[in-house]
Amino acid sequence: MLNRKLDKILPKVQKPGRYVGGELNSVIKNKEDVDVRFAFCFPDTYEIGMSHLGIKILYSLFNRVDYIWCERVFAPWVDMEQAMLENDIPLYALESGDPVRDFDFIGFTLQYELSFTNILNMLRLSGVPLLSRDRTELKNIVIAGGPCVCNPEPLTDFFDLFLLGDGEEVDLEVIELYRKCRAENKTKRDFLLEAAKIEGVYVPSLYDVEYNADGTVNRYIPKEGAPATIRKRVCTDVDNMYFPESFIVPFLDIVHDRAVVEVLRGCIRGCRFCQAGFLYRPFREKSVETVNRQAKSLCETTGYDEISLSSLSTSDYSHLFELLDTLHTWTEDERVSASLPSLRVDNFSTELTDKIASVRKSGLTFAPEAGTQRMRDVINKNVTEDELKRTVTIAFNNSWTKVKLYFMIGLPTETEEDVAGITALGQKVIDWYYEAENRSKGKRVSVTVSAAAFVPKPFTPFQWFGQDTMETLEKKQKLLKSSATSRKLTVNYHGAQTSFLEAVFARGDRKLNAVLLEANRRGLRFDGWADCFDFDAWMQIFADLGIDPAFYANRQRSFDEVLPWDHLDYGIKKSFLIEECKRAYAAQTTPNCREQCSNCGVACFKGGLCVEKRC
Repeated sequence: MLNRKLDKILPKVQKPGRYVGGELNSVIKNKEDVDVRFAFCFPDTYEIGMSHLGIKILYSLFNRVDYIWCERVFAPWVDMEQAMLENDIPLYALESGDPVRDFDFIGFTLQYELSFTNILNMLRLSGVPLLSRDRTELKNIVIAGGPCVCNPEPLTDFFDLFLLGDGEEVDLEVIELYRKCRAENKTKRDFLLEAAKIEGVYVPSLYDVEYNADGTVNRYIPKEGAPATIRKRVCTDVDNMYFPESFIVPFLDIVHDRAVVEVLRGCIRGCRFCQAGFLYRPFREKSVETVNRQAKSLCETTGYDEISLSSLSTSDYSHLFELLDTLHTWTEDERVSASLPSLRVDNFSTELTDKIASVRKSGLTFAPEAGTQRMRDVINKNVTEDELKRTVTIAFNNSWTKVKLYFMIGLPTETEEDVAGITALGQKVIDWYYEAENRSKGKRVSVTVSAAAFVPKPFTPFQWFGQDTMETLEKKQKLLKSSATSRKLTVNYHGAQTSFLEAVFARGDRKLNAVLLEANRRGLRFDGWADCFDFDAWMQIFADLGIDPAFYANRQRSFDEVLPWDHLDYGIKKSFLIEECKRAYAAQTTPNCREQCSNCGVACFKGGLCVEKRC
């Protein structure tokens, strides 16, 4: 019946390949042979979800267990959603075509705050009750992992449990517990109480929140034996950590359509704005042999001719040249290229670029993040103008003519001089092109600077900082645009409105559950997409519910305030973050983890660089 309905609507929607399944390496199992069915939901379009490494890892990990069948679910675009509603088609999984409401687990990855409305919309399209308290049976267990789980409080009414940290071990432990509880005819409440005993599992219904008169959090109160703090899970042995031998090969172009191999997890740098750099500590590297084996396997099983060596900072991989030489022993014959998606200004070299055949000579991308040295010291970027000059000169002398530079505006202590310094630095890069002796003669240089509005995030030294108001950000954006004087310099910036909403939910508490529920009732979704985002509708919701969004986004918080995420433990000591925040306001830098241990706290996990012998 579903196939007939799909046959009717798919020719009428954009990119029907998003909704059919059946791709190479997708997993089909007999429903009668499995005990647990897991719907892995990505709250965005197929092209974005299929580019995400996490879903590739966990999809394969779950499906190698005989009694688990994991299937994929993506958010249907607005045309497909309308067609589904008109033809009474519930949201379904790609592998079987079965409705999501038939699954034991409905799992989401939380990558971006502006995808929260998509989560609720996907549950609504599934016919699954949105509120956890309305799902009383031991089925349709709604769970989530990913970086936004570090502050899941705006979503606690909708989820049964959250998984903190690395998912490769804790996910299977939770699924096995579920299987056991169901076999013993236990209730959903019994299952949640047992799940709360697993390290890395946060069951929000087992915690009450007490607020102060001013609206700030006073304390979290655990119930029924739940732990006072929930500590994230960490896989310390990344060489033996699960990684798939094959990926699903999509029918249509996706955002990152290539083989991806994770070379390391974590980051040594300590950039004070970067949430991922703190959440994924400790710093752990795979061996050259492991990366090479995994890369070769993926190319053989998928047919991809490009390998992306992925991490937060791949050029910090300590055996990078050895790895590239090892890959070269087979990639040249197989006509496979390797790319590094995260190059740093301070370790870019001709030797490195010579080893990366897939980097086109047309463009390179770097992220100075700030236009002045003072500002780069504030954020602990540890990159100097001289290093940037050396890097782009190498690039220009090796035939590159286009450079993209990423920055942020609205950073703590930022002045108008710092904002103008962004375009001034872009102009210097243009000047350095004409100073390069071996540049491509007769070719025109092109420099693009892109400035995102800074969003303070939990578990960073800037988590206490009040985001610039939209009016201030828009003023800075106008200054940025007007300060560009060369046609060779292109200036782009991201909207202040979406950044404001992102900050609201990044630093929000449980009161925002009501806001998201109302947003769902009013049909809001795909807020990260410009053609769907409706800022006025959001502001009307906040006004109607009597909630001030500036309380979350723009308010400066004191160091002694209880933050909505203080009961979650990612290993980073709060005292360390406070000290880093103070150093930021004094424009003092902190060495990276290889140079000197800063005692951030993640040595408690007893793995990675924190416990390795240093020369």
